[in-house]
This record gives sequence, C-alpha cells and structure tokens, in this order.
Amino acid sequence: MSTHHHDHAHSHAHGHVHTNNKKILLISFIIIALFMLVEIIGGFLANSLALLSDGFHMFSDALSLLVALIAFIYAEKHATVSKTYGYKRFEVLAALFNGVTLFVISILIVIEAIKRFFTPPEVQSKEMFVISILGLIVNVVIALLMFKGGDTSHNLNMRGAFLHVLGDLFGSIGAIVAAILIWTLGWTIADPIASILVSVIILKSAYGIAKSSLNILMEGTPTDVDLDIVIQTLTKNIEIQSVHDYHVWTISNDMNALSCHAVVPDTLTVKDCEQLLKRIEHDLLHLNIQHMTIQLETANHDHDETTLCTGVHHH
Repeated sequence: MSTHHHDHAHSHAHGHVHTNNKKILLISFIIIALFMLVEIIGGFLANSLALLSDGFHMFSDALSLLVALIAFIYAEKHATVSKTYGYKRFEVLAALFNGVTLFVISILIVIEAIKRFFTPPEVQSKEMFVISILGLIVNVVIALLMFKGGDTSHNLNMRGAFLHVLGDLFGSIGAIVAAILIWTLGWTIADPIASILVSVIILKSAYGIAKSSLNILMEGTPTDVDLDIVIQTLTKNIEIQSVHDYHVWTISNDMNALSCHAVVPDTLTVKDCEQLLKRIEHDLLHLNIQHMTIQLETANHDHDETTLCTGVHHH
C-alpha cells in the first residue's frame, strides 16, 4: 500500500509569490537595461575599468533578470505525460546559468585588472565618480525592490538574479571609492584593486548559487531537510518496524519530495495503514516535505539489500 500527497494550499500561496517575482523582475529588467547603456558609454568615455566592469556586469544583470523571468513563466506550464513533474526545474537551470555567468564575469574582470596593474591607463575620475553614483542609486533601488517584494530568501532563481544586482551594487561602491582615490590622491592603481575586490565578492555569490543549483539537479538531500530527523519521525510510529530505500530530494525551489518503503506487521488492516499514513503525512509536512510517496510492506517483501536502510527496527 502506498500514499501520494501534495500540499495544495502551499501551491496556491506559491502562485501569489510567483506573480510578485515576475512583476519585480520585469520592472527591474527595464530599469537596469536602460541604465546599462548609460554606464557602459560612460565607462568608455572615462576610460575606467571599474566603471566598465560595473557596466558590463549590469549587462549581465539585465540578462540574468530576463533569464530568470523567462524561467518563472516557463515553470508555470502544466505537467504533461512526458514531463510529469512539470517544468519547475527551469527555475533551477536559470539559477545555475546565473551562477556560471557571475563566475565567468568575475574571472574576466580579474584578468583585465591584472593587466592594468602593469599598464595603468589615464582615468577620467570625475566622470567615473558621477556615473558610479548614479549606478549606485539604481542598484540600491532595484536591490530594495527585489529584497522587499521578491522571494530572495527561498527561491533559488530569484536569489540568483538578486545576487547579480547585489554584486553590481558593490561594483558601484568600488568604482566610487576608486574614483575618489584617483581624483584626490592620483592613485590610478585603485581602479584595478577595486575591480578585484568586487570580483571576489561576486565569486563567492557565484559559488553559492552554483552549488545549490547543482545539488538540486543531482537530486541531493535538500539543505533545509534533516534526513536523520525525517527517519526518526517515520520510525517513531510503533507500527513501522524499519524503513529502507528512502530518498529525499528537491523537485523545485518550493517543493521537497520523499519516497520510501516502510515495513509494517502483516496484521495491520487497510484502515490501520490509512491512519498511519495520515499521521506520517502530517508530520512530514512540518519537516518541509510537501510531496511524498510511501510504500507500506511486510517483512516478507523482497527488496534490494544495497539500498539505503535505517537499521532501526521495532519489535
């Protein structure tokens, strides 16, 4: 006997959050795309790597927001016979894309910064300062918009887009500091130093997003689920003698899934099994597992001995 459960109330709440995320991404994309042109042109005129790197990173922001927006829209497609889980993983793929682009951009900036250590060009610090201030204002507005209105804490796709903007915000700060040092002290070396410092911050963000995305795509145990507690919750029921072949993974950002085989006495009736499954469903929902499939079987049922087992038995 098996059970399948999905929390529908959770799905409705998630739909509202999805709508907010899409609106915020669209507004943010329009603002950033417009200012991106201003910053890149200004960077060429001022001949500043910090400003150019900030501008090209803003281009990656616009691209990342567009990719994230498309992923949200595509993820809403209904499940089909060939895609029984739907298209929710598109959000995870978009997050991985954003993590990889953050990494590539950071490496390219570091390479260019190293070149400028040896051959520092003349930098128009005043123009660099003014445009960086404008860039900072735009980044702060977008970051606050995304942080307050979007699900940047739980949704990996939204967090990937948010980190792009946050990295650009730090880039603007770095460009401002570099402009002041060049303007007042003539420290042209401040430009590549600021670029490298910002790149380190971006690399850290890129690593976190890529790691989380790959864990989901590899169907690793979700970071917000304690597998030991899940097993303890299952085996605390006196009817369950042991649990084996258990798996916990993430389908998408808002849906963790579990499947397992639970050994029960052959004296249990169908009604007993149904009551047991209802208790388990209730408990697992509180452990952040929204989708579960549990197969109840007796000790006489054959199973693969190489699968993961709890080693916990009730007699």
